[in-house]
Parts: sequence; C-alpha cells; structure tokens
Amino acid sequence: MKVLNLQCEHGHDFEGWFGSEDDFRQQLERGLIACPVCGHTGVRKMLAAPRLNLGASPDPAPVATGEVVLGRAAPGSELQARWLRALRELVDRTEDVGERFADQARAMHHGEIEQRNIRGRTTPEVAMELIEEGIEVMPLPALPAIKETLQ
Repeated sequence: MKVLNLQCEHGHDFEGWFGSEDDFRQQLERGLIACPVCGHTGVRKMLAAPRLNLGASPDPAPVATGEVVLGRAAPGSELQARWLRALRELVDRTEDVGERFADQARAMHHGEIEQRNIRGRTTPEVAMELIEEGIEVMPLPALPAIKETLQ
C-alpha cells in the first residue's frame, strides 16, 4: 500500500492510499482522484517525509473516510476531516427533497405536513424569501464528495 500526500488546486490537503505508484498515475489520468473537500480533480502529489518510529508517542490514528484517508500530516487536515465528517452526518440525517425544498419547507412551516429534517436546492432569492417568512434555512456548499465514497 502506498500512501501519498495530495493537494488539490485550491490548496486542500489530503492523503490517498493506492496499491502502487502506477495505480495512482492511472487513477489520476482517468480523473478518478478528487479532492474530498471541494471535489476538484486537479490534484497533485506533494512531497512527503517518511514517518520514523523512534519510540515517541504514536501519531493519532488517521480518520478513515473511504478509500482516501484524511490524515494529520498537514495543519489543516484535521479541521478538513472534521468538517467533512460533520457534513456527511448532516447528509445522513436529512432527507434530500431536491428542487421541492422551498415547497416542503413552507408546508412544514404552515403545519400542512409533518416536520422532518430536509435538504435540497433552491435559488438564493427563494432562500431569502424563506428566511423573511420566518423559516430557518442554512446554505450548504455543493460538495460532490459528501455523499460519495472518496477515491
């Protein structure tokens, strides 16, 4: 198993685990490696320092998130991993109502349907209308990696 330090074109650091250097190159060429934070496939391999076990206390275990592991190598990695886990938990605990989001939110607000945790898509203008009507909404980034297994 080969562990590589990777970075997307937006500066998000993450680790990728591959069977070999050839596996990494082939997946990269096919556009199969994407940043777990922003989803961009413009990824490059970063320099890596080997970890030496000299009897010091061990590093905390990396956080497994599919085939890619978000490790603790770079300062922002732990924060990125926590943020991604929180977004995934939110996705797991909400129902995706898609384009029906505003209608569903209004119907719940007016007591026409049962309250439940939903997520979906709407325009910024409609989101502002919902807020003005007293309906609490929170915008989320559209991250493809939230629901998918990471490469």
